[in-house]
Amino acid sequence: MKNFLGILFILCIPYFAAAQQASDWKNYTDMGNISAIAASGNEIWAATSGGGFSYNPADKSFLTLHKADGLNGINLTAVTVDKHGKIWFGSAEGVIDVYNPADQSIKSIFSFSEYSEKSIKQINELRASGDTIYAATSFGISLIDAIDYHIISNTTKFGNLPSNTSVSNILIDGLLYVSTDAGSAIQKPGATNLSAPDSWTVYPTPTGIINVTINKIIPYKDSLIAATSSGLQSFDGNKWYSFLPQYQSNINDISVIGDSILILTNNSIAYFYNGSIVKSLSFNSNVTKLYYSASTGLLAASNNGIIQVYGNQNNTVAPNGPAANQFSSMAVDNNGNLWCASGTDQVLKGFYKFDGKTWTNYNTQTVPSLPSNAYYVAYAAPDNSVYLGSWGEGFIRIKDGVIKEYDTTGTGMQGITSYPGFLVITGFGVDSQNDLWVLNYGGINLKTLNALTPDSTWYNFYVPSTGFQYIDLYDHLAIDQFDTKWFSTTDGDRAGLFYYNENKTFTNTNDDVYGYLTTNDGLNSTSINSVVVDQNGDIWVGSNLGVNVVSNTQSIVSGGAPLPSITSVFTLREQSVNCIAVDPINRKWIGTDQGLLLVNSDGTELLAAYNTQNSPLLSNDITSIAIDKNTGTVYVGTNQGLTSFNTSAVQPQDSFTKLSFYPSPFVLKSGTNRLTIDGLIRDSEIKIISIDGRLIKQFSSPGGRVAYWDGTDSNGNLVSTGIYLVVAYDREGTNVFTGKVAVIHR
Repeated sequence: MKNFLGILFILCIPYFAAAQQASDWKNYTDMGNISAIAASGNEIWAATSGGGFSYNPADKSFLTLHKADGLNGINLTAVTVDKHGKIWFGSAEGVIDVYNPADQSIKSIFSFSEYSEKSIKQINELRASGDTIYAATSFGISLIDAIDYHIISNTTKFGNLPSNTSVSNILIDGLLYVSTDAGSAIQKPGATNLSAPDSWTVYPTPTGIINVTINKIIPYKDSLIAATSSGLQSFDGNKWYSFLPQYQSNINDISVIGDSILILTNNSIAYFYNGSIVKSLSFNSNVTKLYYSASTGLLAASNNGIIQVYGNQNNTVAPNGPAANQFSSMAVDNNGNLWCASGTDQVLKGFYKFDGKTWTNYNTQTVPSLPSNAYYVAYAAPDNSVYLGSWGEGFIRIKDGVIKEYDTTGTGMQGITSYPGFLVITGFGVDSQNDLWVLNYGGINLKTLNALTPDSTWYNFYVPSTGFQYIDLYDHLAIDQFDTKWFSTTDGDRAGLFYYNENKTFTNTNDDVYGYLTTNDGLNSTSINSVVVDQNGDIWVGSNLGVNVVSNTQSIVSGGAPLPSITSVFTLREQSVNCIAVDPINRKWIGTDQGLLLVNSDGTELLAAYNTQNSPLLSNDITSIAIDKNTGTVYVGTNQGLTSFNTSAVQPQDSFTKLSFYPSPFVLKSGTNRLTIDGLIRDSEIKIISIDGRLIKQFSSPGGRVAYWDGTDSNGNLVSTGIYLVVAYDREGTNVFTGKVAVIHR
């Protein structure tokens, strides 16, 4: 019931309200994990776990396609090119997307994804023949008209094989041959109704091919060869026989070039000619598929990109992107660079930087001096230093391009009880004295908080409210305007929210202030996933049951009234909150396991709700959020990749000296475009006035640097062509700016 109420509440938010908050959506994914390859002339197309792309070997250029570009499939698993030059992509979600390079349009077919009774809806392979597309799915095969995209037929049962058997491969060679998890099936000569089970001759396991799965069937000379999960088999028209018995393990793929058979295992290709090995190639990547055409030569799909095979040499290509679709933590530095941590030692992809155009991936392969590939948390400090906390090797600082490592040596920090050298860092913050504070996941010396002063001196602190007992799982450090450190733990021995303030005296513990908050104090849950400080100094605490706000925190250091209070944000009730970010106008972006929410400054109003159904978000499970306050760009991390969009919440200016309007002239077409008013101070008021002095419209800015005018008057009517004055002023009327804009009404 709780989840239902949460979903129902989100669905009640009008879509137009959400659309007004975000624009210019983009997706960024790791596109190195290749599922399938096809070619159109000299152009190579790839389906990947992060979308689709094409590669032109002539000029080494890429074209990438994501959800923000119009795809509806996310994890692409199949690709083919029809005779009209259209590119067909199949996905793990059961969606088929058709991209037409001629007009750059995308048509989506949802028929398979809407099979509610099917838990697995994946498109395993696509093949084009004439004006028909053959789709091998996780529950059979389907034939699709390549002209009007309607489903011609569905086959979910082949002879006496189990219904809804997954089909991995289709061979069209006079008859139709299918490879399944339960055996092979061959279209009977003359059979035209492929949906009828008796239209197929089947060879089930173990009476046919003695293996679990058939990965692919190809014609070779006068027979068929099957790649299976336990070797190769040959078909003479009646029975399957063992072929090249020296191969008894899984064969990922097979292909024929001339008289040679190419046999692909996990990381090598063996060339066979007349039963003998001609040569073999080994790869450092996991290789899953082969593709050959006269125009492209031999290609292989790997987990690191497309491998182009040239004789005994090979070259791997993939679009620039993050090293993994994992974003456990993100931060934006003063230069607008986005820094992303990939996660714990289960991910091992290092961290990545995005400068707005190019991704740079940092790991022990690209930067051998790095101590680890497991980076869990990212933090951008006010002095433009960037800190990355690792899962076991301390942390690093990047300043002016120089990487400095910090571990247990010389810092006073210690690791976990079973291995004191295993130092996990889960949080950073900088106080008003420019001291760097570092949160230890679980130090054996019980010193949870650690401070590094500007003169490079370390101080290590017990937090008495922890009960002077070993507790781990410390996470989510935030520092308020009074230099109180807030952090949490989900350790069952003392789960809750902690605060600590040393009163700027590192060596005198007598004036330290500390405390511990639980459900007994008003928290809705001690399963805390996020702790942030907003622009009012309130502490926003996200948990598996919504959001609490801790206010009046000044009394912690003053000892006076009013005491800190804890309230629950009603608009976010019953939401499982994973992360929270505060934008320049103090709105809160809330990442949940059901999508992304936006609330106003105090949380009383839900302004927008985004999910995979109404936006280009790649997943509803939001893992991290970062905001570039100088541009209003919001970055949303998920386990399927990163999504960004632009907002009007941009850090306001101190004065109107940089105020500008664009586009100029402002052309009104249908009322959907808008004039951008950029360079505002905080909480500006705006008036649009005609050249003869009439007030056309008056409105308030959202609070930041940017506001918009849609070209309408106070009655909602589009204004006439002419020159208009734009007057911006603060609420006290002490700062005023007047400019002109030309409006053309077409």
